[in-house]
Parts: sequence; C-alpha cells; structure tokens
Amino acid sequence: MSRNDLGKIAYLQCIGGASGDMLLGALIDAGAPVNDLNAAIALLGVSGVKIAASADQRGGIHGTRALVEVDVSSQQPSGLEEFVRIVDASPIPTRVKEQSLEVLRRIRKAEALAHRQPSQDLHLDELGDVDTLIDVVGTMAGLDALRIGRMYSSLLPSGSGLIETAHGILPVPSPATAALLGMANAHIAPPPRGVPDAGEMVTPTGAAIVTTLADFHQPSLRIETIGYGLGARNPTHYPNALALWVGTELDDAPDARVVLLETNIDDSTPEILGYTQEQLFAVGALDVWFTPIQMKKNRPAAMLSALVPARLEEQAIRLILRETSSLGVRIRPITRYEADRKSMKATTSLGTVSVKVKMIDGITVAASPEYEDCRKIAIDTGLPLQEVYRIVQREAEASILSPIHPSRPSTPP
Repeated sequence: MSRNDLGKIAYLQCIGGASGDMLLGALIDAGAPVNDLNAAIALLGVSGVKIAASADQRGGIHGTRALVEVDVSSQQPSGLEEFVRIVDASPIPTRVKEQSLEVLRRIRKAEALAHRQPSQDLHLDELGDVDTLIDVVGTMAGLDALRIGRMYSSLLPSGSGLIETAHGILPVPSPATAALLGMANAHIAPPPRGVPDAGEMVTPTGAAIVTTLADFHQPSLRIETIGYGLGARNPTHYPNALALWVGTELDDAPDARVVLLETNIDDSTPEILGYTQEQLFAVGALDVWFTPIQMKKNRPAAMLSALVPARLEEQAIRLILRETSSLGVRIRPITRYEADRKSMKATTSLGTVSVKVKMIDGITVAASPEYEDCRKIAIDTGLPLQEVYRIVQREAEASILSPIHPSRPSTPP
C-alpha cells in the first residue's frame, strides 16, 4: 500500500519541538484511540508496557500528555538490534511494521555516526530503553488509526544549551539528533524568541520519526481535526507542545499539480526496475507502471511511467536517473479529475471493516474494502480472500451507498 492510499495528510506544527511522547500525545488528541495503539503494542509480545494518556496544559495550550508506563518488575528488551528483531518478527500490520523498522534503523545509523563506531558495537542507554520501541511503534499505529498517508512538518526548533546524559554533558541538539537532522537535510530554526537556554526541543526519537516520514513544507490542507501533544517540561518562554493538523489535501492547490515522467529502458534488469518503482512510491509518487515497448534493433524494452506531484518532479527525476540506466526523462504536465473519497467503518457479517468510499457530487457510488482488514478476516476465518472481499463489498455498499433514482428517459416524439 502506498502512503497515498490512506486518504488523510497531516501537518506537524513544532511549537515546542518534537519527541516520541509528544507525537503520541498529538495523535491521541487528534482522535487515535489509545486502545488501538496499545493493541499494536501488545502484538510485539513485550509484557508490562502500555501507553497512557491524560489531559494537561502547557502555556495556554490544552492537549494530551502521553506516557509509556513500564512495569519495573517485568523483564524488558533493550537495544536497537533487539527492537528491530522484535518488530520484524511481530504480526503488526505491514505498513506499521515497515515504517517502524525504517525509523529504528535510522536511529541506529545516526547513533553509529554520533559515537563513531559500527552499529553492532553500540551500547545505548536512553535510546536503548523500551520507551523508544513503544514511542516508534505507537506513533506508526496512531498514524494508521487516523488513516494518515502523508506527513508534512514545519521547521524543527534546534533548542539550545547543554543537557546531562549517561554519556556525559552534551550540547543541544545532541550529536545523535544532529546526525539525524543532517542525514535528512532537515529544515531547522532557532529556539522560540531566541531563548539562550531552551534545552532539548527535538529528541533523537522525535527527529528520527519526523525526518523519516515528513516533507518539510506546509501543504494546502482542508483541516478536519487538530491535536496537541504535550512534552514533559513546562518552560516559561514557550508552550512545550506539538500540534498535529489532520485533513485532506486541496485538489485545486498548486501543491496538487501533477506531472507525468516517462523514460524508455532496454538494459535494466527486472530487479532494478522493481526497486526503482518501490523507491518512487516511497518518495511520494502517485502511481508508477511499466509498458512493454520495442526499441532500436528490435530490442524488447519497458517504458517507465511515473505520476508525481509537481513539487517532487526534480527529486523523482534524479531517482530515476540514479537507479536506472536511463539517460533522460520526458516530462508532461497532467490535468486530472479526482472523485471525492473518505474512509469509513462498515459493520458486516464478518466484522467491522474499514472501507474507502467514493463520492460524486455528494453521492456515494462505491465502497472499496481495505486490504489489511480483509486479509486479517481471511486468516482468522479460513475464507478465501476474494470471498471476503465480495461479502464485505456487497454488505458495505448495501448500507453505505446513496440511493440513485435515474431520470426516466423521455418518449421520443
């Protein structure tokens, strides 16, 4: 599933920075059920941990404070290598798993850079705690619960001053956070009001999640809900909060313009082409496909076509030229019409299933079941997946679709 299949987009307004617990709090405040997050955590097989949330206030902002509660009497895993193994072996949803692994591996790489030693030799204290694992997986589960397919972020405040850690006194941002920001060419800003001792405003976990998932600009957004995640500290100079704006991207906005990229390739292997397709989707391509063609000297070849937002044109072209043998890419601006859509929960004889509803002129005309929900039902019941799809779609459409009364054709004179 590409990120764009999920319908919603989100914008992070990093008022007081970003951390794992602030991201969890913002997602919960925006409507992600705590039970859904803890259900994902339970699938990791780690006992004695859960996410708790409570209402609180930072400055003039009311929001949600999220905490990872750990039973100190239970044996907890530690270390990024162990966290990666746990996530990889767990039955959590595919998208949650893939993004969690990407974030954890990015943290591992940044820590290796900061400590200047191979990742397998690292011994971490703060980031090796189970809180890191729960923050990462819980955040991905929260994004999935809200059906957020793409994330954007404001500038990340750098923070200022010094902090005490198990490794000694460190500058702000810490070397690990700085490495994460540098790896992503992230956009940063000074502390609010130029506070000389703002402290740590972006933690390594927060930096890893944001730089892995977010594009650093503000989208044209039709806002549906806003959540505020609150940090542990309550400074006097700024509200220690992270705002999460959730909604849909405006179709008529400049950011929604798309271009079609095409190139003919006759000397790349299927593995290379498949990998290129995956990477294009990862950077935000709306669709990528291959067409069989003939090139000079009667060579069988493939035309690679990628539909991408105009703002990603240069990035996608560089990716194609870097990953394939192509020497050039054709570019065409595209105008397209999109039906309105929304995600809903449908109650069926097989259980509650997420469906994507298509609407035209305000009338619901089709309901498409979400793959992950249908896959789980097929595994749990033993029914063929295609049968699950048929049942869910038939029953969902019966309860969701608008009645349509076509006009009676006029009798010819």
